[in-house]
Amino acid sequence: MPKKRESRGRHKGGKGYVERIQCDNCGRLIPEDKAICVERYYSPIEPQLAKELEKKGAIITRYPVKKCYCVSCAIHLGIVKVRAEEERKAKQNVL
Repeated sequence: MPKKRESRGRHKGGKGYVERIQCDNCGRLIPEDKAICVERYYSPIEPQLAKELEKKGAIITRYPVKKCYCVSCAIHLGIVKVRAEEERKAKQNVL
């Protein structure tokens, strides 16, 4: 049976087994290496208030928040795009 991707859609390499984590959107259990993780910065202060305080010279800290999504949620949220078939084939041939 032909395989669709050389990596089988994972970053595991030759590790064997990888822990499972929960998707932050739907709660699905997925392998840690297959999850699509995004680091975004979160500020507890509202954006309008933050702009006013920054104009006055205040320093507002932003906290990094790491969110991990399953493939279907990442596509739904627009983090990952579905590429055309020609683009997929071109990426696979390059080594």
